[in-house]
Amino acid sequence: MSNAYTALTKKDGDWWIGWIEEVPGVNCQERTREELLSSLRVTLAEAIEMNREEAIYAAASGYTEEIVTL
Repeated sequence: MSNAYTALTKKDGDWWIGWIEEVPGVNCQERTREELLSSLRVTLAEAIEMNREEAIYAAASGYTEEIVTL
């Protein structure tokens, strides 16, 4: 399953900075745009996995998983 997210990127002096619009807290800073996009992908994947683990821990046991699409 592939998901698409929106990266907001901006050149600020010698640095590129960026945010993933849909996921609070996913932001990075790199020297090049390409490095920035790569870092945003890694950081987004880590945030999604951490959120998944936290949800499973919070649910404890007896939960079901359902696919929700927009």
